[in-house]
Amino acid sequence: MKRYLTFIVLLACTVASAQNLNDVLRYSQENLQGTARFQGMGGAFGALGGDLSALNINPAGSAVFNNSQFTVSGSNYHTDNTATYFGTGRSANENNFNLNQVGGVFVFKSRNDSDWKKMALAINYDMVQSFDDEYRISGTSDQGIDNYFLNYADGVVPFNSILIQDGEYIENAYLDIGAYQGFTDQQAFLGYYGGIIDPVGEDDTTTDYIRNASYSNVNQDYARYTSGYNSKFNLNFATQYQNNLYLGASLNFHTVFYDQFDEIRETGYDSGSAIQRTDFSNFLHTEGSGFSFNLGAIAKVNQNIRVGGSYQSPTWYRLTDDLSQRINSDLADSEINFINHDIINLFEEYTIKTPAKLTGSVALIFGRDGLLSFDYDYQDMSQAELRPTSDSSFSTVNSEIANNLDGVSSFRLGGEYRIERVSLRAGYRFEQSPYADGNNIGDLNAYSGGIGYNFGGSRLDLAYNRTERDYNLQLFDTGLPTPALINKQNTNITLSYTLNF
Repeated sequence: MKRYLTFIVLLACTVASAQNLNDVLRYSQENLQGTARFQGMGGAFGALGGDLSALNINPAGSAVFNNSQFTVSGSNYHTDNTATYFGTGRSANENNFNLNQVGGVFVFKSRNDSDWKKMALAINYDMVQSFDDEYRISGTSDQGIDNYFLNYADGVVPFNSILIQDGEYIENAYLDIGAYQGFTDQQAFLGYYGGIIDPVGEDDTTTDYIRNASYSNVNQDYARYTSGYNSKFNLNFATQYQNNLYLGASLNFHTVFYDQFDEIRETGYDSGSAIQRTDFSNFLHTEGSGFSFNLGAIAKVNQNIRVGGSYQSPTWYRLTDDLSQRINSDLADSEINFINHDIINLFEEYTIKTPAKLTGSVALIFGRDGLLSFDYDYQDMSQAELRPTSDSSFSTVNSEIANNLDGVSSFRLGGEYRIERVSLRAGYRFEQSPYADGNNIGDLNAYSGGIGYNFGGSRLDLAYNRTERDYNLQLFDTGLPTPALINKQNTNITLSYTLNF
């Protein structure tokens, strides 16, 4: 009972920041989601409008609707990841279903000779990123997990600062060190009581540490499981001026839930090594909310050509993290299992500011027969940042962002061909790597296709969307510098139903 009550008290403590560049990228990038028509045309709707998911590109698009309507969409997400690590390949896949879009637009037409012909109000929910994923990585490495703990402890952490006090429980010491000394000391504590590292000599003030395992190569099996989503709820207003200009604005409310579980098992040490196995796992939970806004315009140049432009503001996310860890080895302290995923570190609330985005668009309309549309986006990822910037660790990450990330250009091309009540669609999307050198995350290529049938008062649409991108995934932030090369393929199949009023 005493352990349980102490845990509840210490749960309210906070620990030093462990957020990094990957956290910023995770919430700065939005994947192609939305209605089946939107996905089938590669999301190229900046100069078209007339689709609820297109409000994420250009908020003026709701004024293009001729009548009020409601749309709901569900998607099957299938992910294939192939990981190559020290020459060994391994695959994993994830499959799930989500209700990824629901929304409606209300159109009010002018009843007089006013130049303001139409007004539209829209509300829409879109899942802009699904985090459901799985990676499996295996290989024979010359970089053991002991390097992770040595990089935190050696030359930095005095040994006497991480020792359990008389009468203190191991889990309480772990939480206290994290709360009052910081993440670095806490990882040194975990490495020592997990049996992975030891101080050099018997001087309690030493900052020198050595590994307890003996090896030239080790066998590593690593798994990462992620789940959650980043969603966006739009409140939109748009209007039509005369017959050729549409103007609009949206307020966007974002919701984030993210879980990440990492686990590594290490074996294959030398036969004379005091350690023959090591297990280490981390569970990260993030949740929070964000706000952004959009401004946009669409102009009809003539009966066949439309152009559009829009501005998406930075998104300001307010997030909280909690982290739990577990470690074991042949030399671990006898009570090490009291440090488990029920013992939780709470981090202070922090802010991620994502960069603004500019979009330019053009569309060719071929009467009732079909259309072609093109969008170009630009977003300067080097302008992303963690806040408060007065935090020294955040300043370090922000410098890393400014030095490593760059402007991202992306374009979308889509087309639609109508045969009476049937619409055939196809699209292509390209997005540059956010890294200045193109490493760590490669360029994204996506292909899509779709079909729709108009019943008159309603419409049914189906789309297939496939994206592919290469990643370098570093297993831990420090100590194991050789990344696994991940080839990631996402396949979405989306069905949408639209009801006209």
